[in-house]
Amino acid sequence: MPGFPSLLAHWPLLVVGLSVAFVSSQAADPAAPSPNKLPKIVVDVAHKGFMNEKGERFIPVGVNYYRPDTGWAPQFWKKMDVETTRRDFQKMKELGINVVRVFVTYGSFYSQPGQLDAEGLAKFDQLLDIADEFGIYVHPTGPEGWEMMPEWTNPLGNVHANHGNEVSLKSLEDYWTMFAGRYRGRSTIWAYDLKNEPSVIWDSADSQKKWDEWRTAHGQPFVPVPAKDAEPSEIVADYQRFRESLAKAWVARQAKAIKAADPKALVTVGLLQWSVPAQPVTLDQYAAFRPEVVAPHLDFVSLHFYPLAKGIYRYTGPDAENANLSVLESMVRECAKPGKPVVIGEFGWYGGGPLDPGGEPASEDQQAEWGKRLVEVTAPMVSGWFNWGLYDTPEAKDVSRLTGLLTFDGQEKVWGKEYAPLIKSMPVPSGIPVRPDLPWGTATVDELASERFQAEYLEAFRNAQP
Repeated sequence: MPGFPSLLAHWPLLVVGLSVAFVSSQAADPAAPSPNKLPKIVVDVAHKGFMNEKGERFIPVGVNYYRPDTGWAPQFWKKMDVETTRRDFQKMKELGINVVRVFVTYGSFYSQPGQLDAEGLAKFDQLLDIADEFGIYVHPTGPEGWEMMPEWTNPLGNVHANHGNEVSLKSLEDYWTMFAGRYRGRSTIWAYDLKNEPSVIWDSADSQKKWDEWRTAHGQPFVPVPAKDAEPSEIVADYQRFRESLAKAWVARQAKAIKAADPKALVTVGLLQWSVPAQPVTLDQYAAFRPEVVAPHLDFVSLHFYPLAKGIYRYTGPDAENANLSVLESMVRECAKPGKPVVIGEFGWYGGGPLDPGGEPASEDQQAEWGKRLVEVTAPMVSGWFNWGLYDTPEAKDVSRLTGLLTFDGQEKVWGKEYAPLIKSMPVPSGIPVRPDLPWGTATVDELASERFQAEYLEAFRNAQP
């Protein structure tokens, strides 16, 4: 998704443990019934989707929520205005939105090691109360570094370097123990998202040590960490599996901490589309959060997608559309194979990164048509969708400028009108279509293998169209 990476927590474990105990004992009871308390949403195993506790089907009609006037990256919590937020929820209710994804940040919620920030929690409580008022669920993601990282996280550097770092993992476990424990039983929270688009860095201060341990456990001799521009080889393939093992442990430990604090909480992680190498990616660009590896520790799989099959999507005709939709379907297919519900946690038109439509911007009708096609193509395997942004964000330096359901001044766009009715009309997932299977063993070590797969899948996708 558009935005900046965050940094993981770092602090002596004794201090963290003592602080966790203190904060947990001081927490208020936010789970007390509110006037319009929503029914708890659970996984519908039989239909690979969701339902409420009464057994009624629930389709997440979602949106990623932040405001266009809070600065980029979104500093929503620092500038949160209750009445403005209430008006936004009123608009979302009118649009048919039933879940909002919000980004919990270090700067507003976890600025000190081992304790949560009272001011951030108070604002989150207000957000939950507003959500209750309008019958909208909340999907918190975090913690993120979008409001600047606290100094105590700096020793370990970038978040992507630390998926195998014990101190970092312990700090995140403590965060979720406190946060999920505080909101235990608060049914307004639909699910927790561990992190927005995590990716295991290719090499870090810990990499050689962890790599040595992994190889020893598999009865293999010492080899140095391969270069990120290395030629395809068995060693490189092993290293990609090693990176996947770091991602698996990172997910498993946080999910376990959340479940211990709130056994009924739903857990997912927002997968960067480079978690599935269905189109060419470099060795280190592959995120290593392989769906079949992390899915056993999640309640559902959440994938993010922006159309970038052949560079930024420029709406030049059916060939470009099919190229992007076939890549999307192939990625969703890999996410659906583990048998858990699948959600598109972020999507938008154009592509990620800088907005470069190649001439005149596409029209609102083209945005709506792309959104419609995306939903229809993924519906056989997907149980919920989250549009990137409620509003267009003119000050953004990426596609967020035009991906909203509303214009920056609140005018309803064509896609805003069509979005919820379309999703609510989608049938229960029908199954995984018969298509070529992604050759994971080669696709993660050789860009040419991904390129060949992309071409093969596109042909099968075209042949399957009515």
